[in-house]
Amino acid sequence: MPTDYRPTVFLPKTEFPMRGGLPQLEPKLVARWQAMGLYRRQREAARGREKFVLHDGPPYANGDIHLGHALNKILKDVINRAQQMSGRDAPYVPGWDCHGLPIEWIVEEKYRANGQSKDSVPLAQFRRECREFAAHWVAVQKAQFQRLGVIADWDNPYLTMSYEAEAQIVREIGKFLLNGGLYKGAKPVLWSVVEQTALAEAEVEYHDHRSNTVWVRFPIERPSVPALSGAAAVIWTTTPWTLPGNRAIAYSAALDYALLRVDAVADKSRARPGERLIVAVPLLDEVAAKSGIAAHTVEATVPGSALAGTVAQHPLKGQGYDFPVPLFAADFVVADQGTGLVHIAPGHGADDWELGQAHGLPVPDTVGPDGVYLPHVPLFAGHAVYLPDGRPGDADQVVIAAVEAARGLLARGTLVHSYPHSWRSKAPLIFRNTPQWFISMAANGLRDKALQAIDETRWIPPQGRNRIHAMVAERPDWCVSRQRAWGVPIPVFVNKKTGEPLRDGAVVERVAEAVARDGADAWYAGDAAVFLGNAYDPAEWDKVTDIIEVWFDSGSTHAFVLEQRPELKWPASLYLEGSDQHRGWFHSSLLESCGTRGRAPYEAVLTHGFVLDEDGRKQSKSLGNVIAPEDVIKQSGADILRLWVVASDYAEDLRIGPEILKHLGDAYRRLRNTLRYLLGALAGYTPAEAVPADTMPELERWVLHRLAELSEVVRRAILDYDYHAMFTALHNFCAVDLSAFYFDIRKDRLYCDADDDPKRRATRTVMDRTFDCLARWLAPILCFTAEEAWLARHGDAAGRSVHLELFPDVPAAWHDKELGERFKSLREMRGVVTSALEVERAARRIGSGLQAAVDLYVDAPVEFVAVDFAELCITSAAAIRGGDVPEGAFALPEVPGVAVVAKEAPGARCERCWRVLPEVGQLPGHEDLCRRCADVIDRGAITAAAQ
Repeated sequence: MPTDYRPTVFLPKTEFPMRGGLPQLEPKLVARWQAMGLYRRQREAARGREKFVLHDGPPYANGDIHLGHALNKILKDVINRAQQMSGRDAPYVPGWDCHGLPIEWIVEEKYRANGQSKDSVPLAQFRRECREFAAHWVAVQKAQFQRLGVIADWDNPYLTMSYEAEAQIVREIGKFLLNGGLYKGAKPVLWSVVEQTALAEAEVEYHDHRSNTVWVRFPIERPSVPALSGAAAVIWTTTPWTLPGNRAIAYSAALDYALLRVDAVADKSRARPGERLIVAVPLLDEVAAKSGIAAHTVEATVPGSALAGTVAQHPLKGQGYDFPVPLFAADFVVADQGTGLVHIAPGHGADDWELGQAHGLPVPDTVGPDGVYLPHVPLFAGHAVYLPDGRPGDADQVVIAAVEAARGLLARGTLVHSYPHSWRSKAPLIFRNTPQWFISMAANGLRDKALQAIDETRWIPPQGRNRIHAMVAERPDWCVSRQRAWGVPIPVFVNKKTGEPLRDGAVVERVAEAVARDGADAWYAGDAAVFLGNAYDPAEWDKVTDIIEVWFDSGSTHAFVLEQRPELKWPASLYLEGSDQHRGWFHSSLLESCGTRGRAPYEAVLTHGFVLDEDGRKQSKSLGNVIAPEDVIKQSGADILRLWVVASDYAEDLRIGPEILKHLGDAYRRLRNTLRYLLGALAGYTPAEAVPADTMPELERWVLHRLAELSEVVRRAILDYDYHAMFTALHNFCAVDLSAFYFDIRKDRLYCDADDDPKRRATRTVMDRTFDCLARWLAPILCFTAEEAWLARHGDAAGRSVHLELFPDVPAAWHDKELGERFKSLREMRGVVTSALEVERAARRIGSGLQAAVDLYVDAPVEFVAVDFAELCITSAAAIRGGDVPEGAFALPEVPGVAVVAKEAPGARCERCWRVLPEVGQLPGHEDLCRRCADVIDRGAITAAAQ
């Protein structure tokens, strides 16, 4: 009977399972971290170190988290863990945005469903319901974020609705009041008829919208050029409902304008033969085609500058619109569409308002907060631009009909174009002139300070700087008031006679103290006399009832989080959010901090992309492509989501779907199996087995060199916030350098050498160092798997965690560039051998590589290839040959100078290690063993793990 040598062979042994079972394991580890107070332990361990503070941008507390939340929080957690393990103190205080329309809108839906308006509910009750709603979702999201493995001060998060936060927000807006930056003005702002409030640009989405278009005649009343007498200026607009607010016409001084006479018209054209019209020369043919002018004559051409001083009349003159309509030059007039003449309604557009202010035009109020023309508007009072549910009203149609009846309509049509919508109600918005509270971009040099701060900040990726710089450079004054109920009130008193705000620091502080004690409700319930003190008569002052926009809330978080929590620091080391926050949180935080402290509240800003499906489409319920984080976690585990974040180039938009998750699962298994193999190979290993690096074989020293290279990659990736590069390097190391190369080669030594053999000890020493490095480097990314592996290696005693460790301090002596280059070439040679063996295997001349012997013909110095090539190529014999390459030798074009002749190895197979060697059968008493295996059996030098 043949001898069974299996009991004499070391085989890897570990309780670390091949299958992760992450959905079951991860909640246990979350509970373990909570029980041991991991966050607190990290703070204790890091006391006195350099601080790294990533300030959390607050999500809205208004529903379950989605993949965008998961991406954001996981990336933050990876960065914090990496900074902590790099030797810094990385405290992380999570936060929530609890005020504003996203929450108020949902609470209000309950009343709308019952046919009620929120205005019929007592203000205190409505605000209490909003607070309770937000508190509920804070608790829900907190648990969901923890399930992702995020480590933070979950017991002490910041909430913008906490009394302390609301009080500080009062103080922050008070600083702008006191320095003169806060003022009340009437400007056109984006207004939601449905929500009946102004919206910030960051609360606006752009969708395709079909608008009515009209070409309208404005008869010339006082021409600047005699030839224009009796003509009509033709304007084009996509908002006919704004025509009652018209007060001027804009032209371009850079364009030429044609005075055309209509000679003939098409059927049903509204143009009249003989009439004379003024349009820009580049748009003349388009206007003629749109208005059905079949033939025309250009009587004169004048430069745009010649239109200065021209005055037209409103097409509805004699019906309540009996005012002059002057023509003014404007840089925003272009010749891409329309007529080259732009109708100006100062109450309904930012450009219109600016031009009107420059020329002293009145700003008429025509549309109320409900989207209905006000009672004083001639002809159109009571007609709606949009209805309360967001559907179009009849304003366009009644205005068009009135203009046509007055013979002012030249043509009409429709246009599908990008149009602003509310991000909450999805309803179209209007520009509406309203009295609002603004923070001036000019006062106190706010714009200049913000632009300077942008240049002093590190932007990752760098193009983020250009984006926010352009926004700040061109933005109008900051509208900070909202006509809503749930938020921090603007703590301002306005003089009833002068309309001027009271700028008194003592009053602001009394309000702040009351809010800190009783919450923002104190402003509504409190006695004005108490806030005003003895210096002012309450009868002379009105309380402002508007609330502060939510972006000011979140833009002030640095003041009540970074500055007031001793474990943090100001400014933050990093702000991190999606790329849309250049106009959102990054922007508002920048302006708030520059306006009150003269610099940005952050040293660096990192942005990530948005989540798309596998086809690059935005996820939506209508497309059926929405993937919820909890679904991935239940099926695969949170570590798969964490892997998705770093396996993607998060500087761009990230794609996710079934196929991508499948590939991520494969990548995860490669990483997990690498850790598992190392754990098995290290069974029974103790530090006493270790050998010095300088006594190790070259292959072991090459692995140490690769660890030194990876240490530098990890260090650079952390500095660059490039965890995608870090993951890629670690994954390739595991899959290519270890599993497909080093592990494969060293199985024979690990399994069959005597346990006291110095070379085998070197292998296990390197594997110990490799496991230590890999487990720590992977810990910020695969926080659950790394912890599981660490506890499997070191025991799960209470208080032990890889997340309390630092990244390994890899000795500089391990770095050997020359050895690395040499092994790069040796691996290329090995690749030729491997391919040659595949040819032999396909021809059925050999089975496994151990049945082969190879001759290598190489154009390289003999000392360069002085390595055990049989061991390297996992064959039973190998020889380096000189001279001419035999005919039929195998070669690869991509590896010049290397040829291989593969043949059957001479000798018999060792029944213990399976190598084919001539010595097998020649050893008395061990006829079925090679010399190495016979010596191991004779000495009983079999590892205890094998026994």
